[in-house]
Amino acid sequence: MDWTDYFVPLMQGAWVTIQLTLYSTVLGAALAFAAGIGKLSSNWALKSVAIAYIEVFRGTSLLVQLFWLYFALPLAGDAMGIDLRLPPVLAGVLALGLNIGAYGAEVVRGAIQAVHTDQHEAARALNFKPRQTLFGIVLPQAIPEMMPSFGNLAVQNLKDTALVSLISLGDLTFRAEQIRNFTQDSTTIYTMLLLTYFAMALVLTAMMRLLERYV
Repeated sequence: MDWTDYFVPLMQGAWVTIQLTLYSTVLGAALAFAAGIGKLSSNWALKSVAIAYIEVFRGTSLLVQLFWLYFALPLAGDAMGIDLRLPPVLAGVLALGLNIGAYGAEVVRGAIQAVHTDQHEAARALNFKPRQTLFGIVLPQAIPEMMPSFGNLAVQNLKDTALVSLISLGDLTFRAEQIRNFTQDSTTIYTMLLLTYFAMALVLTAMMRLLERYV
């Protein structure tokens, strides 16, 4: 086979990787804000849930989280008489999103706490409610500080999508491994795989920088 014969299946896998990255990054960003704000909440129940989520998903392996959602969760569901089987795409998106969300939550928390206390005092002097202070004053100042870290997490998330190949999801890495097993041409396949991930990371980095500049 010529290297051009590898291109089509690799691009099919790359499209799956792009979708996984997009969906899990959006999910992770939503979870990051929810858990990051929740960790600063005065409500002990909300704070406890946020802390538990962050510590569990930061303290365990992403690969184990993926395997648990795809292999262990259905068995737990069977024991309870509930069908908890997840399609590979959904399991991949959930594992990646939950994992990146836990790391992003600490970014959100740190950026919010970095806003000067004078801003909070001024809000209280103007009789702002806590919610008005958070969404009207604190977050608009904190979000630009989060963007570089969020950009790094998005690129890391792109690279982590390679793990979903282990649950037989036809992403870029899975397609590359199929071709390699068929052709035994490891050098060409892995070089193309390396360059494809690098190109996608460059595009994602450029997009995050544009978003950072806009914010």
